[in-house]
Amino acid sequence: MGSTAVGIEMRGPHGPRPSESGPAVSEDPQPTRRYQAVLLLAGFMMTFHVIGINSVFGIFQDLYTSDESKIPGTRGNDAVVSLIGTLGSGMTWSGGIFANPIIARVESVKLVTLAGVVTMSLGLLLASYSSSLWQLFLTQALLYGIGSSLYYFPIISIAPTYFDRHRGFAMGFILSGSGVGGLVLAPVLQVLLGRYGVGTTLRILAGWNFAMGVPVACVVRRRSAFNRSAGREHTRINMALVKRGTFLYQSLGAFLQAAGNVIPLYYMTSYSISILAYSRSTGSLLLAINSAVNSVSRISMGLLADRVGRQNTMICGVFLSALCVLGLWYDAARPRFVTFVVMYGIYAGGYNALVPTTISEIYGVENYARVNGFVYFVRGLGSLFGAPVAGLILGSYKRGGAGEKPAQYRNVVVYDGVLLLCAGVCVAYVRWLDARDKGAWKWRA
Repeated sequence: MGSTAVGIEMRGPHGPRPSESGPAVSEDPQPTRRYQAVLLLAGFMMTFHVIGINSVFGIFQDLYTSDESKIPGTRGNDAVVSLIGTLGSGMTWSGGIFANPIIARVESVKLVTLAGVVTMSLGLLLASYSSSLWQLFLTQALLYGIGSSLYYFPIISIAPTYFDRHRGFAMGFILSGSGVGGLVLAPVLQVLLGRYGVGTTLRILAGWNFAMGVPVACVVRRRSAFNRSAGREHTRINMALVKRGTFLYQSLGAFLQAAGNVIPLYYMTSYSISILAYSRSTGSLLLAINSAVNSVSRISMGLLADRVGRQNTMICGVFLSALCVLGLWYDAARPRFVTFVVMYGIYAGGYNALVPTTISEIYGVENYARVNGFVYFVRGLGSLFGAPVAGLILGSYKRGGAGEKPAQYRNVVVYDGVLLLCAGVCVAYVRWLDARDKGAWKWRA
């Protein structure tokens, strides 16, 4: 068999129909299973890079704030250093409010995705030469964040349109790449940082991101039924949507969940090293375990959601993640902390995997792009609010595994748990409002 380009075949009642039939085709062509599989793999690799790198920033943070740091103003300063990571990840989400209109207006979404890959890799490359805080903010935060947003949203916005019955599984599989990314990157980065230092490690990461991102960008394509003229309208928020209670509380829940979700990822490593006296390699291993469990959870949550309801599954995931934080992390010794690492990985993945599917379910596919872009924008703001405030609560303290349990860490845990509990209340209220607006309560929703 000769080489063929990955594409979408036009299927008629008697087999494939050439795409040249053009305007005469009134029905949306069904994507081939082959393209769906390739798109799933591309989306998996994209989240491996984008969310995987975001989720392991705590390893960089621990090094930047340690006594080994050569960058002025970073030692013991979690509030400022965590802002670098949260700006990067926050721009990933918040950039959707700009990325989605760009996707709607640019004919080739491949070019948008490729621009994201290049910009993201450039941010990591330039960060490797940074010698001051402001340079890290410009490179590892802003430039990286802009690029990761342009890399992330083309696939995450287009992928749900290629799946219907198994949409929950599809998005869960794509987003499970983030957990695998954390699983692989956490120990690898720890080894590279120990052997080569921050600069060389960032350069290796930039090269890897570029080499793997270019093939991913070549896969992305718009489904023909979702043309650009419709896309322009579908990226604009209208007042009718804004006034709906579901929209307001879903946005508030997204803000609170993002703020709470990022805190364990950023402070899991520092807690294990500074409070529990684990080595750096063990701290990164715990983060990798959390990512691995999270990856499996995103797929299983997607499958469960397709059976018992996407909103139901998301509500349970948010509340259970809050209970894990308050019940297992608070004043945790080693055995209970390891349990927390695993259990939080199980429950925290559900929300992230199910947000896109619940948006299309509540607001309809016609409103997906505009609501999805705004919700991710709000999630970006939430991540900016979460970790830096936790850093201010934590304050400056001595690193090095003294075995003490400072009261500040207890306060961070309570702060995180309250954020997640409030997010759970918002998500549950959206479920009730959606049923009320549709005029009927369904147990499976």
